[in-house]
Amino acid sequence: DAFVSRAPTRSPFQHDVVSVLSEIGLNPKEEVLIKSGYRLDALVEVNGNKIGIEVDGPYHFVDRRPTGKMILKHRQVTKLDGVPVLSVPYWEWNKAKKDRRKKQYLRALLGLR
Repeated sequence: DAFVSRAPTRSPFQHDVVSVLSEIGLNPKEEVLIKSGYRLDALVEVNGNKIGIEVDGPYHFVDRRPTGKMILKHRQVTKLDGVPVLSVPYWEWNKAKKDRRKKQYLRALLGLR
């Protein structure tokens, strides 16, 4: 989907992740188009560093392994834009279930206390 000029769509899963990022005080920016031409689901700042968040549903994986498209995007965004990209896989998010656990999950993913 990189380099395509169409309006981004936001899934309920993405809405949930972004809401929890807001609840833990990170002020996420959604659907951010970055210099390399890719669009990130969310962009947050942690300890002065920008971090991309990708909310990855079932179509981003084959047998719970990331697709080549997903691997390429993460690699290029990190190298070309200097923005590390973290993935929130659907099965891990679904396992968290309650808001308290979702907050814990995101804090751990981002290296926060």
